[in-house]
Amino acid sequence: MRVNTVMAWLVVLAGFVFGLNFLFNGPGAAAGFGITDPDGYYIVKGVRDLAYALTALILLLLGQRRALGWVVLADSIIPIGDCLAVMTHGGTVGYALAVHGSAAVLVLLTAGLLLRETTPARPEPAPSR
Repeated sequence: MRVNTVMAWLVVLAGFVFGLNFLFNGPGAAAGFGITDPDGYYIVKGVRDLAYALTALILLLLGQRRALGWVVLADSIIPIGDCLAVMTHGGTVGYALAVHGSAAVLVLLTAGLLLRETTPARPEPAPSR
């Protein structure tokens, strides 16, 4: 296996490990992250949202629409998770659904449309004489 592939798998694995650690061991993960001031999490949230936006932008600009559809589908977990977090941590169900639920629907719809796209057949070049 190529070194690049191994490193890419390590990046993916790290994302799963860190994400699951925060979901199932929040206080321990937060302590390991190194931020003791809760305001620091605003920076973390902002950076992660920017990273998602840049990933989508790169795929869009490169014309990788099918890959973009899969990334958008995978990242639909973000507004779904945000909706659940608001509902289970002091926010109202109405607000959670209006803001984050509607965002989740929009993201899922976009992913579905991207994944259903078909590329028109390229016209055959005219025979050269």
